[in-house]
Amino acid sequence: MSSTTPCTLVIFGGSGDLAKRKLIPALYELARQKLLPAQFAVVGFARTAISDKEYRSECRMAIEQFARTQPVDVGIWRLLEQNLTYHQGDYGSAEDYCRLGARLDEMDKVSGTAAGRLFYLATPPTAFDAIIAGLGKTLDDGRAGSGPDARWRRIIVEKPIGRDLASAHALNDLLHQHFPEEQIFRIDHYLGKETVQNLMVMRFANAIFEPIWNYKYIDHVQITVSEALGVGSRGGYYDRSGALRDMVQNHLLQLMALVAMEPPVALDATSIRDEKMKVFRCVRPIRPTVQSVDACVVRGQYSRGESAGRQFPDYRAEKGVARDSATETFVALKLFIDNWRWSGTPFYLRTGKCLADKLSEIVVRFRSPPLTLFQKQCETPVYSNDLFIRVQPDEGIRWRLNGKVPGGQLNIKSVAFDFFYKTAFGVEPPEAYERLINDALVGDQTLFIRSDESEAAWAIVDPLEQAWSKSAARPYDYAPGTWGPKAAMDLMELDGRRWLDSSQVEAEPIIACSLGE
Repeated sequence: MSSTTPCTLVIFGGSGDLAKRKLIPALYELARQKLLPAQFAVVGFARTAISDKEYRSECRMAIEQFARTQPVDVGIWRLLEQNLTYHQGDYGSAEDYCRLGARLDEMDKVSGTAAGRLFYLATPPTAFDAIIAGLGKTLDDGRAGSGPDARWRRIIVEKPIGRDLASAHALNDLLHQHFPEEQIFRIDHYLGKETVQNLMVMRFANAIFEPIWNYKYIDHVQITVSEALGVGSRGGYYDRSGALRDMVQNHLLQLMALVAMEPPVALDATSIRDEKMKVFRCVRPIRPTVQSVDACVVRGQYSRGESAGRQFPDYRAEKGVARDSATETFVALKLFIDNWRWSGTPFYLRTGKCLADKLSEIVVRFRSPPLTLFQKQCETPVYSNDLFIRVQPDEGIRWRLNGKVPGGQLNIKSVAFDFFYKTAFGVEPPEAYERLINDALVGDQTLFIRSDESEAAWAIVDPLEQAWSKSAARPYDYAPGTWGPKAAMDLMELDGRRWLDSSQVEAEPIIACSLGE
């Protein structure tokens, strides 16, 4: 993570929840680490009528509440504060973009930020088209190309990139009308998390894994991204989206691609994203029929109940949710990647609201040893080896192996070899947005999504949405505080498998074995 050239960051939706919870605190952390350029300015653009002073006060409160390091360093805050300004405007107003352009030009002269501009779309997706068109028509001053006076321009777009393949393609076309692909940064904050980045290091920098990272030694892969809370105030948005669009199309498929990809030829954005695209192209298609989808996909909707001392209403009673809604708040699916490395190896994905725990984890289950010496003498089968890659909380890696319990008897217990960032390095891992904003400032697209990636992911999930639209069946009900409907358990148990998480390692009982002849 290195500093960049002088520039201005314009945050559309600058007074919104994402800006306050993630973006402004991330900028403070980057300033604290001296990773922002000396000539740097931030402009918050939104409809709300507030002054620069009021905006700075709101940003200060956001940092005090959400910044990773506390208490707030007054000196760092003052350096950041003097570069924070606010611009009121309507996302669809050409006049407001002209005023913004004039203000940015004036700031370039005063603050020395003329080298570049980064535009961050931290707004609801309904505003994307207007902002992209407004930027493209109004702020193209002809100096974004090459030459000594060139000003670089980049745009960060938050998920979702469309709501299906057709709308994703249309949004990408609009972006490409005004920005070349190398200037477009489609953000998935999961890719900025330390453990996700560590996936490639773990796989390709350790010789122990590469020989066994294939269908011959891996039985299956599980990916879980669960939330303990309901939809809360996001009911209106969520009811138009659902778990499949909101989480599987981006977060879970990106994690799957990083687990399954081949070694890239280099550690650059093009090479890494090329390998992820190969994974998406190899995903076995699911026909858009109710029968085909029901055979490998389960959808659920949480009902009224209590979890962790909190009462949750039925999903259909949430604010902004239709009373007859069939939107899924939980989805579990089984996918296959039809290539040489993963032939016949199932990938199980699940995500949902109001589940038993807040957890993001990848589990790689290895095949049992052939003709194991212990099966005949042991009361139960010896545990398989599992690799747990914890994305959140407590980022780290846990490898489950079998060991003999000390003593005169042959008792076997599952034991864990742990690596956690807090204990291994003695520091808190940076927030994902810190890394991603810094990468966008320096122009590194490695951890961002390319246009063909976003569309390939939609091509995987679109048939599921099409089948559900034809089905008269409702999602399965499930109680808050559980791991989803029973049908999701059956999805794996009918294959002779079960859902896992790293907390189960200590809970596994000791296996008693006899020293038979």
